[in-house]
Amino acid sequence: MPWVDVKKCTGCEICVKKCPANAIISENGKAKINMEECIHCGICHSVCPEEAVRHDSEKILDDVKINVEMTKRFMELCAKHFNDDKEKEKCLTRMKKHFNKEKIVAEKTLNELGKLG
Repeated sequence: MPWVDVKKCTGCEICVKKCPANAIISENGKAKINMEECIHCGICHSVCPEEAVRHDSEKILDDVKINVEMTKRFMELCAKHFNDDKEKEKCLTRMKKHFNKEKIVAEKTLNELGKLG
């Protein structure tokens, strides 16, 4: 999914004008994408002269870091609320199951999408 690097965005509004879904607005002089309206056509990527509209694949490492930090926080909270350090491992196991489920959903979704085209 596209996102806007506000450090690169100059507020030229080319992407706002070219978006066929009207999913991009200018807010405080920067482009902002409404992901509920975005149709993922890629036009914003191609028209941005500053390359401020970025691909979500660039955020993978950040997303992984967020997931790991969230899991660590949950582990600590489980130990605190259950007053037992053994709960950390149980929580870690649950989080691994959660992310494994997300992986399976993604794989099955990709498989189904492959049937569309």
